Amino acid sequence: MKQAATRIEDSEYELFQKTAANIGTTTADVLRMFIYSFNDHHGFPYPVQSRRMEVQAFETEEEATRFATDLAQEAMK
Repeated sequence: MKQAATRIEDSEYELFQKTAANIGTTTADVLRMFIYSFNDHHGFPYPVQSRRMEVQAFETEEEATRFATDLAQEAMK
């Protein structure tokens, strides 16, 4: 068996432990269930989004075009 590990902020981990306990499971079991579901779905089993994300608009159309062009060229490498 392999072990999966990651680093997160202390406050996020404390909330993770509390939430897992509130639904009657452990953080280890939550991660195990997530990994199985992730693999079964060949990716995230739900839409990936965050209410914490901040969207910043480009200042100009030229900046947006340059960003999209650079991203597309990077993807084609």
